[in-house]
Amino acid sequence: MKKSDIKIDSIVGAKSDEEISKPFEGKVEKIYENSVLLSITSYEPEDETNVSDLNGKIVVSFKNLKKLAKKPSKQAETPTNEIKISKIEAKDDQQ
Repeated sequence: MKKSDIKIDSIVGAKSDEEISKPFEGKVEKIYENSVLLSITSYEPEDETNVSDLNGKIVVSFKNLKKLAKKPSKQAETPTNEIKISKIEAKDDQQ
């Protein structure tokens, strides 16, 4: 992929032979001279530990980027705090 084809906030497909074993997708956060900083948006389940170790970000060379052609396999999950509240009804034990 050429530098001129890449825009900030665009989603691209990428591969990294060293860090992540399978192809993944990421959002372009910053463009450098020969590479980009990606925020990883989707990846294969077996790469979950590596993505976590990278804090969801990776620098990838332009030659390892491609335009997207398929649906992502797993969305990166942003941790959330969920609170579930349920009403407990008092039972009337009158007979």
